[in-house]
Amino acid sequence: MSERPDKELADAAQRGDGNSFTELCGRYYAAMVAIAHSITGDKHLAEDAAQQAFATAAIKLPELHDGGKFAAWVGVICRNAANDIGRKQRVIFNNDNLSKLPAKENGSPDTSAVAVRDAISQLTPEAREVIYLRYYDGMTYQRISKVLGMSEEAINGRLRRAKEKIAEHLKRSGFCEEDIYE
Repeated sequence: MSERPDKELADAAQRGDGNSFTELCGRYYAAMVAIAHSITGDKHLAEDAAQQAFATAAIKLPELHDGGKFAAWVGVICRNAANDIGRKQRVIFNNDNLSKLPAKENGSPDTSAVAVRDAISQLTPEAREVIYLRYYDGMTYQRISKVLGMSEEAINGRLRRAKEKIAEHLKRSGFCEEDIYE
């Protein structure tokens, strides 16, 4: 992919350049899946929501006023698509619809993984979203900032608060501080 700025690509896409829109989709597909996954808790539904979001964005592209904010704009569309899919499928984010948990060598479930996933499921959707983008998708603060349309400082604060909530949940679940911060 090129290093062309989002604004340049979005402006070109608005003028009918399909390759520019395709590049934007490729640039942000993984982020949209992570956002949708944080809402649905289901990877396959998240992929459906991301694809639906880009299809909607293609139709609504003329409504985008600032091409430099493409990522945040399509993020809003993706959140709405994920919420719609979740309602239609009656999917609620919970531990039952998280991906299979890793097992220890003896085949029993890894209780720390269960506890972490349970803690994540207890977070607000906004907190879950930054956790997924940072730790499941491996995004930098700068990229998360761009995708969510928030400052890096706000991302840092949201992540810090989410990690504190996870730590509190783990402590209540019987994990000691050394277990949590290893």
